[in-house]
Amino acid sequence: MKIAITAVGPSEEDEMDQRFGRTKYFMIYDTEAGEYQSLSNSSAAAESQGAGIRTGELLSNNGVGALITGHVGPKAFSTLIAAKIKVFSGGKGKVSEIVSRYLAGELKETKGPDVNSHWT
Repeated sequence: MKIAITAVGPSEEDEMDQRFGRTKYFMIYDTEAGEYQSLSNSSAAAESQGAGIRTGELLSNNGVGALITGHVGPKAFSTLIAAKIKVFSGGKGKVSEIVSRYLAGELKETKGPDVNSHWT
């Protein structure tokens, strides 16, 4: 399975970004291969509206099955759930540390949005 983590930079040693739709990068971790891949979100992050929806579509198009981020708004959350992407929020730290906590079963799945629309 592919896990997407919002990131402030294109490395697994970068910090997780607390924003979902406006994050500049995703670090994608493939649990089967044990490898990271960087995915730019610059085009969706620059949108004046609908960044969360476009970002959810980007993850779906890249075969992501789970997302770890700081916060997710209602429209983005609906898009992710419709794409069958599980959402985990509230993590902090380096991407590699967060992946380790996810694999150890220490993160809980988010059952709904935790911020209002247009949160920055």
